[in-house]
Amino acid sequence: MAKLLVVDDEIEICEFLKLFFEERGYQVSTAQSGEEALRKLDDQVHHVVLLDIHMPGVDGLMTLKEIKGRNYGIKVIMVTALETRDKIEEAMRLGADNYITKPLSLEYLERDVQEKVAQLARSGKILL
Repeated sequence: MAKLLVVDDEIEICEFLKLFFEERGYQVSTAQSGEEALRKLDDQVHHVVLLDIHMPGVDGLMTLKEIKGRNYGIKVIMVTALETRDKIEEAMRLGADNYITKPLSLEYLERDVQEKVAQLARSGKILL
């Protein structure tokens, strides 16, 4: 079973996406900060992270940099309400696998997550 981690400082978004993906057969954890996300990634295996860019404290870009530095071998999809070219380019340089802007297109998000899970399955990093 594919395991997702949704990271957003807005609890409503975390809970909404958790329910959305659980209804589609994913195991979903949530975190409301970069620090909490990194603790959860240290404690449990996850395959895909949906990571908000704009969060207080350790923001999404710093969290992304730390995730890639720790080499968890997971896919990271950045989520942003403000599509600023500089932030998106920086996220991609830091190793983000994609970015999605809010308001979210759930159809697009679901397809992207499925694609990332399929890539991990093809590489042998996840068994479906």
